[in-house]
Amino acid sequence: MTKRKTFISHYHEDAYYKELFEKLFKDIIVNKSVKPGDINSNNSDDYTKQLIQKEYLKETTVLVVLVGPKTKCRKHVDWEISGALNYKVGNLYSGLVGILLPEHPDYKRPFYNDYNIPERLLTNVKTGYAKIHNWTTNESEMMEIINDTFYRRKSHANERVNNLPQMRENTCG
Repeated sequence: MTKRKTFISHYHEDAYYKELFEKLFKDIIVNKSVKPGDINSNNSDDYTKQLIQKEYLKETTVLVVLVGPKTKCRKHVDWEISGALNYKVGNLYSGLVGILLPEHPDYKRPFYNDYNIPERLLTNVKTGYAKIHNWTTNESEMMEIINDTFYRRKSHANERVNNLPQMRENTCG
């Protein structure tokens, strides 16, 4: 089994799930995510964006967005999605997948409310480039999700959309 170079995007209030994801799926991913303390919070927004793209996302093949109740409002999540949708190693983009967390209002519902999903992720779900799944702790299920996402980055490359303006500020508290 090939481990996929994976970046885990999340809102800091959902850090528990990021840590759990890293622990549960360490055998199926190579973690390329930012770790606490890696980036100085006093850095300018422009420098932070550049650092994330050049140091963390450059070799990423899969971007997993852990979607909690406020993820849609976070500029850093939007920047990470945008960066992953730019050309990467091998002239491909990162695959993109959203994972609804148990606290998300649409978790395990048959449909999700577009308003509850980060806009850049939602746009790519609607075109078919990305998918949204519910949180799981099942390694086999997550491996299938990650592999599907990895292969969709090539098979659905023409459906990738990254022309939205990047968020300048967080939109909820």
